Amino acid sequence: MPLAADYPFLDVFWSILVFFIWVAWFFLLFRVFADIFRRRDIGGGTKVLWIIFTLCVPFLGVFVYVISQNHHMVERDMEQAQARQQEFDAYVQSRAAAGGGGAAADIEKAKGLLDSGAITQAEFDALKAKALASA
Repeated sequence: MPLAADYPFLDVFWSILVFFIWVAWFFLLFRVFADIFRRRDIGGGTKVLWIIFTLCVPFLGVFVYVISQNHHMVERDMEQAQARQQEFDAYVQSRAAAGGGGAAADIEKAKGLLDSGAITQAEFDALKAKALASA
């Protein structure tokens, strides 16, 4: 007798639904713990009380935290996202400044050296070919 006959479709559907809710619950639980630990507006004692509350009475603790701190959680997320964006922008600007403009800047420098007489036409052509090859 096949196994599928012993496990009807609605039981499969119910198992998938329970598993999904279980995963969502742990996602929410870890999200609340992460938010509690990253808060700077409360002290360590208050953080411990929130953790104890969410561990002793898990559903009530997490739901009370999410309902009472939802607005502040969103603000902290936005602040963290803005800080990350500013760090990324600063990194990109520093890399752009350090890059010197790429091949065009190298050829421009070589042209300046050629015009000043510091290098010959053959040396300029070699520098130009090297700059174009690296681009």
